[in-house]
Parts: sequence; C-alpha cells; structure tokens
Amino acid sequence: MKTKNNEYLECKDYTVSKENFKLIYKEKLDMLETYPQPSIENLSKYYESEDYISHTDSKKSFIDKLYQFVKSIALKNKLKLINSFNTEEKNLLDVGCGTGEFLLTCNNNHWNVVGVEPNKNARELTLSKLKDINSSTIVNDINELTSEKFDVITMWHVLEHVPNLNEYISKLKQLLKPNGILVVAVPNYKSFDALYYKQFWAAFDVPRHLWHFSQKSIQQLFLKENLKVEKIVPMYFDSFYVSILSEKYKTGSGNILKAFYTGLRSNLKAIKTNEYSSLIYVIKSSKY
Repeated sequence: MKTKNNEYLECKDYTVSKENFKLIYKEKLDMLETYPQPSIENLSKYYESEDYISHTDSKKSFIDKLYQFVKSIALKNKLKLINSFNTEEKNLLDVGCGTGEFLLTCNNNHWNVVGVEPNKNARELTLSKLKDINSSTIVNDINELTSEKFDVITMWHVLEHVPNLNEYISKLKQLLKPNGILVVAVPNYKSFDALYYKQFWAAFDVPRHLWHFSQKSIQQLFLKENLKVEKIVPMYFDSFYVSILSEKYKTGSGNILKAFYTGLRSNLKAIKTNEYSSLIYVIKSSKY
C-alpha cells in the first residue's frame, strides 16, 4: 500500500469532521503518522461527538451496548493483569482514564489511584463514580503531576492520541518508580482486520489517532528511554468490535455476521503471526 512518497493510505474521519487524512509510513520506526495532524489547540474539536463512546457511558445503540459489554469483560482482565505484578505498593496512574471504570475497579480492589483525563465531561463522570476520593486525584494534564511516583502506569488505547510522542514517553519514565511497570495498549495496523479493511479500518480513527504502531515501533520508541517490552498480551475482543465499526464505514451498515467472521479470522491468523488487532505491552526499565 506504500507509494514512493511513503503514503500508506488515505482515510476519512467518519466520527466528526468527515475530512480526509493521509497515513504516512515512517520506515525507521515501522509506524504510520496521520497527516496533516491537527494543531494541539484544534485537536479537541475532533472529539466533540456523542458517537465518541470512550467519553460517555452510552448504551443507546447495539454497538454502544456491545462496547459496554466487552468493556466489562476487559476490566476484569485488566485488573487480573495488574494484580499479577509484584509491586512495592499499589499506587496506580491511569492515563486517559475516560469515564473512570478502570479506576473504580482498581480502587475497589485496594489500589491507590490517580487518573489523567483531558475531556471535561469524561472527567466529571469519573469523579461522580469515585466519590470517596479527592477531586485533585483526576487531573486534566499529565504535566500537573510533578512529584508523584507510581508502581504501575496504564494507558489503555491512549498513546496513539498523544501529540508530542517522545516527550510524553519521557514524562512517563519520570513518573515511574525504578521497578515500576508501564502497561500500554494500542491498535496494531499489521493485524489481519487492519489489512482487510484498509482505509475503512475503524482503529485508524483519524485524526484522533495521530500514530499507528507496530510491535517494532513500540519496542524502539520505549528503548529510547531505557524501557524494555517484557511481555505482549493480545486483546482478543478488539478484532470483533473494530470489525463491526469497519463494516459500517465500508458498507453503510454493520454486517454483524460478516464482521464477526472477519474478527475471528483475524484472531485465528494471529495465533501464528502474533499480529492481533490490539496488543498490550508490559514495559519495564531496561537493565542494559
């Protein structure tokens, strides 16, 4: 799909603006960059939609209900993952905490939680659920955290939204305890469902997703800060949900059966390739 100008694909913003954006291949890092990228000042307007479900608890449509159902299962799996870590204490930072379900789950299971969420409505929803904590526990920007250090930092489908990527990773390193663990979940543009749907793949989600990662790119980006990927965990449900949205973008209607079949094919092919629709990276300080 690459051209001599390193243009990988041209994609459309189906959620808000209906504008077209290009994906540019960055060969050195084996990743894609959305072009043009909105300025930091203008980026927020691309999130202003009732259809942007990670900022709401909507259960109106079938896709909304499916998202909330899958999220409930994912929360249990995420909690199981972080509980498996041998941490000094149980201090957790969730970057891009959305409407707060993960923070609430962790708080109810004896974790001390702090969240970062730039969206005002989502932040208020989070605070309404975490009534027993101080409002300063949910901050607007990661740079508001100056002296804190965390045993675990999680970013569930957030890194792809970050404008200043290298600076942000450096800040994450500063906030992590020396033996702390960073958990980063991102879509994988090398998965079968991504290659199948191409410009209609919902997880490209331009221009909100500024970057599109491969396993190689994640490993190299974090190694710059002496952070090493120790483990990669598949997110099996993502291929099904993303395929339903992708079918809607491609055909105008979410063909559930076809989408389910495509999601299943993606997971089955990934058994050999390890290129699942989304991947969780468990990252620790490198000893090298």
